[in-house]
Amino acid sequence: MRLPPTKTVDEYISAAPKAARGRLREFRTAIRAAAPKAKEGISYRMPYYSYKGRLAWFAIQSSYIGLYLRPPTIAEHKKELSHYVTTKSAIHFPLERKTPLGLVKKLVKAAMKKNEERK
Repeated sequence: MRLPPTKTVDEYISAAPKAARGRLREFRTAIRAAAPKAKEGISYRMPYYSYKGRLAWFAIQSSYIGLYLRPPTIAEHKKELSHYVTTKSAIHFPLERKTPLGLVKKLVKAAMKKNEERK
């Protein structure tokens, strides 16, 4: 699903289908809770967070919300993510299932730690 270009995360969420807006707000809240010092913006037409470098993105798709993290975070949590479709840098959280917000926070915190180690 491709939303029109937006300049803020609020605009992005407002442009999403009404049924998905609450879920997108949950992702935003979880990421902000895990990374309160992260800067929020739009990158690659998606909500984006930076903390000592690129941290996380999320986006609505037709049947899932994608959470995008730099490698190797997903590989390091492969066992916990075995119930989801994953790639090297993405996790697909199906829209028909409740989002595991604790897991989202854990992944974002792990990505933050990687960024801190890189700097």
